[in-house]
Amino acid sequence: MYCINNSMYFCKSIMNFNVSFKVNSSIYLRDPESSELGKKIVKSSIDLIYNLGFEHFTFKKLALEVQTTEATVYRYFENKHRILLYILNWYWSYLEFSVIFKLQNIKDTKTKLKTIIHLLTHKLPENEGNIIYNNEYLNQIVIAESSKVYLVKEVKEINRHEVFKPYKDLCAKIAEVISDYNPNYKYPRSLSSTLIETAHYQQYFSTFLPRLTDSNSRDKHYTTSFLENMLFKILD
Repeated sequence: MYCINNSMYFCKSIMNFNVSFKVNSSIYLRDPESSELGKKIVKSSIDLIYNLGFEHFTFKKLALEVQTTEATVYRYFENKHRILLYILNWYWSYLEFSVIFKLQNIKDTKTKLKTIIHLLTHKLPENEGNIIYNNEYLNQIVIAESSKVYLVKEVKEINRHEVFKPYKDLCAKIAEVISDYNPNYKYPRSLSSTLIETAHYQQYFSTFLPRLTDSNSRDKHYTTSFLENMLFKILD
């Protein structure tokens, strides 16, 4: 058993490994990892939010999907904002784990930064950690819906419970690599959060509002190329 930043754990055998994360307990009323129904609620929430969009996602639709009652769903989560926050906490924790895992044998800092950009612009690796969630759906939810958990009036109150810690930890890890590459750069954390958010917006815009970008239908790696260009122009 290994522990990274006291929030993520993975059990590794010769052939494979399993990854699990301790999501902040203030997000949920009952830990969904404590029961099969709870796990199904999270998994079905991911499927529904991807297919319907967060605005049209409701506990009534979720209850029908998992064949339970709305009252049962409310025993796990106070509202749908908390479910989205739970999903994103899990995603940020997994992404930080993926960054640490992918960089552990890389010495060159420029290669490290390119690896991070690749992770930010692609869905989660399917062959790592035996994760049970749909990687494609998770990736699209993060791109389209993630800003909705912190662009709310109550963000200061929500933040008091450290529910954004996985996101902050990911930013800190990327900032650390940025500082290793260029120790004189003054704004590594600002740049790391900018990279993450730009990755989301450029992927979203290039799909739905392409005239806001310089992408074209033939360039499947537009966002990756754009972020690399921006990052190294700034740091070099």
